Amino acid sequence: MVDDDVVRAHAAQPIRREPAPPVRPARRRAPGKDAGVPARGRRAAGRDNGEVGDLAAWWAKGERLTLPVGGAERSVFRARIGSGPSMTLLHGFPSSSHDWAKLVPELAARHTLLAPDFLGFGASEKPVDHAYSLHEQADLVEALWAAEGVSETVLAAHDYGVSVAQELLARAAEGSLAVRLRGAHFMNGGLYPELHRPQPLQTALLDPEQGPQISRLVSEELFVAGLGPTFAPGYDASEDSEDIWRATSNDGGERISHLLIRYISDRERHGERWTGALEATAVPLGFVWGMLDPVSGAHMAARIRERLPDAPFVAMEDVAHWPPLEAPDRVAAALLG
Repeated sequence: MVDDDVVRAHAAQPIRREPAPPVRPARRRAPGKDAGVPARGRRAAGRDNGEVGDLAAWWAKGERLTLPVGGAERSVFRARIGSGPSMTLLHGFPSSSHDWAKLVPELAARHTLLAPDFLGFGASEKPVDHAYSLHEQADLVEALWAAEGVSETVLAAHDYGVSVAQELLARAAEGSLAVRLRGAHFMNGGLYPELHRPQPLQTALLDPEQGPQISRLVSEELFVAGLGPTFAPGYDASEDSEDIWRATSNDGGERISHLLIRYISDRERHGERWTGALEATAVPLGFVWGMLDPVSGAHMAARIRERLPDAPFVAMEDVAHWPPLEAPDRVAAALLG
């Protein structure tokens, strides 16, 4: 938890704000059969994908704040866009808040969106030799809310972010959360840790010997190849995968992948607390799920429907692990519905 005295002391001082870092130019591809076709238009027929600015444009919309996290002051990127009731967007692994960019036009018309990069991700600080944890990321979210003066919000969480959201639900149930949660929407994540099926690269990163070596040697090609099976067949993930790589590799972030992957162990350790919070919460829940996801897809959906049969559940039969990227229009409609 964030120490109350630290939060009060932080709130009493001006928040240091910095521009987000510059983004390295994208690697140019040789022209092929798709030459001349707008990059964002090269998608499988019938898929709904909104136009979105690149990573540099996304970072230009936000700024880095200095927040108290884990007993230290950390530089944390956040985008704040739109007007209306607050909605907090929690991204997944190994990506960043940019995953939500395609949803922004629809969501920002009705909500003030807060989209942070977790510690170690995207444009946020990436300390080395650090014991990253999901509890600490929940502390980061609480510190951000305190800095932004948020008193109530709706959560939308994907992948890694679902566990952070579950910890926030647990704190709300204990009465220790200062912010009122008006709702929580979940997308493709390990809500039930025993059902989570990590990809081979993730499993290797968890190994105490292999993990650090992989972090040192990983290239864009290896990284993008690892992402490939998590997108739906027929979906052109090339642009999205490049954005995820560039966010991950910002400030050498790929070199700490073996530290960030410990969230899988966190889930196993705290699974009972987090599944209990999910199933007992009074906060209204909703689920938007890519059923083709090999990591947390139809098999996870079956458990959710079994344990929470009354919760609204949108099953996207043609979408895999990345609903905010693969089907942003439908995800936005579900979140606003």
